[in-house]
Amino acid sequence: MINGVPVVAAPAEIDVITAVAQGKLESSVAAGPSGPVITLTGETDLVSAPQLSALISGQLSGRTLELTIDASGLRFADTASIRALLPAARTLNERGGRLVLLHPQRPITRILAILGADVMFTIRGETPGEPGSEASAG
Repeated sequence: MINGVPVVAAPAEIDVITAVAQGKLESSVAAGPSGPVITLTGETDLVSAPQLSALISGQLSGRTLELTIDASGLRFADTASIRALLPAARTLNERGGRLVLLHPQRPITRILAILGADVMFTIRGETPGEPGSEASAG
């Protein structure tokens, strides 16, 4: 359970398993074609990283080989948040699986690259970010 909400696996025909709001971070879990899909919206930081870690860990029970995190709505993630993703990526890699980051915004992919953590994930598609957020980047 996370914040009193059960986190369980479900058949693919069930859209949303649980939705958890943690301050600035909103998350939901759905059954995807290859495994659970966690959708993150808002911002995650030192305060919400433990909840994020618990949410992700809850989806690794059993024989999960692929976990997808839809990060298209995630505007900000600090290093504590990235550290919350790494144990899951390692676990899945050891099982012969993978952690997929779906459509992360450019600031998220940049921090992953700076930390050297981008090699731990399969990144599919990059979302440019909010309009004007990269105006000064070259």
